[in-house]
Amino acid sequence: MRFKQANNLKENIMLNWIYAHEQMIYIVVLMVFLGIEVIGRVPSVLHTPLMSGANAIHGVVIIGAIIVMGKAEANNYIALILGFLAVVLGTLNVVGGFVVTDRMLEMFKSKKPKK
Repeated sequence: MRFKQANNLKENIMLNWIYAHEQMIYIVVLMVFLGIEVIGRVPSVLHTPLMSGANAIHGVVIIGAIIVMGKAEANNYIALILGFLAVVLGTLNVVGGFVVTDRMLEMFKSKKPKK
């Protein structure tokens, strides 16, 4: 009986959270559909330059993760681990964006004839 009450309590807490954040959930769902529509309509020729620029914007994620890690309590291991992962993955994304952009720009440079 206690197990059933505990489950009901968890369900009530979760439902209350969903009701309290209903508008935010709608916004996130709409953003996902909008993002899929926008990305799906990008021609393949423009895909690489747009993605390299978008990856470079990931610097904002790195700054946010550093702020989260700085404000997290010392015993909140979940926040620290997630913040660390966000910093590492965000850094990889930024570096990858710059590498792809550099390789793309190399394709457009004029090649000097060999002597």
